[in-house]
Amino acid sequence: MTSVGAASLDLPEDLLALATALVAMASPSHHEQVIAEAVEAALAACDHLAVERVGDNVVARTSLGRPRRLLLVGHLDTVPPSGGNDVPTVSDDVLTGVGAADMKGGVAVLLALARAVREPAVDLTWCFYVCEEVARVHSGLGALLRERPELLRADAAVVGEPTGGVVEAGCQGTLRVRLGLAGARAHTARPYTGRNAVHRLAPVLAALAAYEGRTVVLDGCAYAEQLQAVAVDGGVAGNVVPDRASITVNHRFAPDRSAEEAEAALRELLAPHLEPGDEWVLEDAAAGAHPRLDHPLLARLVAATGAPPRAKVGWTDVATLAEHGVPATNFGPGDPELAHTEGERVARADLELAFDVLSAVVGSAD
Repeated sequence: MTSVGAASLDLPEDLLALATALVAMASPSHHEQVIAEAVEAALAACDHLAVERVGDNVVARTSLGRPRRLLLVGHLDTVPPSGGNDVPTVSDDVLTGVGAADMKGGVAVLLALARAVREPAVDLTWCFYVCEEVARVHSGLGALLRERPELLRADAAVVGEPTGGVVEAGCQGTLRVRLGLAGARAHTARPYTGRNAVHRLAPVLAALAAYEGRTVVLDGCAYAEQLQAVAVDGGVAGNVVPDRASITVNHRFAPDRSAEEAEAALRELLAPHLEPGDEWVLEDAAAGAHPRLDHPLLARLVAATGAPPRAKVGWTDVATLAEHGVPATNFGPGDPELAHTEGERVARADLELAFDVLSAVVGSAD
């Protein structure tokens, strides 16, 4: 096993070495300047690309007059390191370190593609952006779409999230709701003079535990809906019956529903346990994205993998692009179940497979 020391801004050509160099550049959300500088320099050295930096977001484009344009998207930030995985290690052609799968392996593949493909059959745009791992308000992709949308115009897009080298189509929507349940404060020796708001959580939790989500099949991909309590709060003092309690609920819903429709379904489920005076606070909501695998470029990507597509579990910026009229899908190296874990890793074989698939797509599209 080899540990890799401090990062250099000079990015190597070899795919595994390139991914290792990127992992060695610490880039937790809001701290992507160093890696952005390295990516910008690598792209600027390619005379077939026009490169533009907007903040710490880097965009590179070909202008060959092709009839179609494909957008290739990767985020530069990672979650904070844990368990010592801030220092990348390589053993038996497997790279371990924070962001190795999510998604510096994907960024390495996209950078290698930008360097290698000088005459693609479709025009290409590469977008490397910041702050994907935090609240959407900070997203560099969102900022580009608002402030410089002309840079990201495309017929279709591939987001390089880790998918194990298969197409993970579309994505689920997500919403988070906080319920505030009312009670009446009293002394615990005389609870009958009040009403315990914490006790009111019990039927809500029971309804959530008994929930059976829909499974919706779109373009052959099955989206299984999920509903979970993610936080509870309540209590005043050790001798006081609490008059307030809250529960926060996260719902992952299939992309055939809007966020408003998903919230309405959640309200219907929990309505029997809510009363006048209770609070319903929608803290976050984002629609999902349909698979759109009927698009020629995305269909070509599926064919190039040689494997059936599957539904994306969770929310990704495929939905952000869909909001702006760009059909998109997820495809990249690395196991998505390792994302954000201490053992996050990616193998050379995974990087090379993703590179070969994308090369086939951009080199032979109509």
